[in-house]
Amino acid sequence: MKILFYPGCTLTQKAKNFYDTAVAGFKELGIELEELKNWYCCQADFSLVTDNLMAMLAASRNLVSARKEAAELAVSCSTCYNVLKRTNHLLKNDDAKRKAITDFLEEKYDGSLKVLHLLEILRDNVGFENLAKKVKNSLAGLKIAPYYGCLLLRPDDEMQFDNPENPAIFEDFIHALGAEAVDYAHKSECCGSYLLIPSRDVVVARADKILSNAIDKGANLVITSCPLCQFNLDWTQELIKKQKGSFPTIPVFYFTELLAYALGLIKDFDKERHFVPPIIR
Repeated sequence: MKILFYPGCTLTQKAKNFYDTAVAGFKELGIELEELKNWYCCQADFSLVTDNLMAMLAASRNLVSARKEAAELAVSCSTCYNVLKRTNHLLKNDDAKRKAITDFLEEKYDGSLKVLHLLEILRDNVGFENLAKKVKNSLAGLKIAPYYGCLLLRPDDEMQFDNPENPAIFEDFIHALGAEAVDYAHKSECCGSYLLIPSRDVVVARADKILSNAIDKGANLVITSCPLCQFNLDWTQELIKKQKGSFPTIPVFYFTELLAYALGLIKDFDKERHFVPPIIR
């Protein structure tokens, strides 16, 4: 089975471990992630100015290009998923804006592409019960904190990814790998995102709040699907430790890293792409 795949910029560079483990893990499950031939940066941000149509051109180009190849497009990065799915929602439901954008692109598109996150494919195409049967290295005994962040779930009427107040897809994935999912209060709160550049202290405070809550609930590690969230939660821990005097650091993984590990595809994790040592304990 082949599914068209949009990797996005970060997965081809800083988050290469996200890309490699996603492709390998899904191949082991019988799904080939076929990379979209002509893809562009999605712009990594969905404009909050509703008439700023120029800001939607990059995402629109990707959607148009993908629809020429397939009816579905798989996405792994939470940010890319949010931008592409929301842009697709606009193109499908706003006739005037769709016409303005497609006329500018000199393309025809009706919003009929289905944008899917890799977790949705694991749930709906593979099935978590089937995934559990494929596990070679059980993660039994581990307590994993799923970190949704803000982009997978909101706005709910456009994303329709999971229950925004009580999501379960990450938890079901964790259970399929044999581990225990930790329920904690801040799993869907924003990590601070791009504020890391102009207001680093805000992000450090956010990361401290999120990670401390997960640790207090007994988590051994955190998983996410957003490269920016992964960086913010991982890199800031040394700063948190300096500010507080001590901090029980916790590794932050991409969910596909644990998928590849559980399927027996890798024995170790890419230490060069983690700040907190990526050790399962």
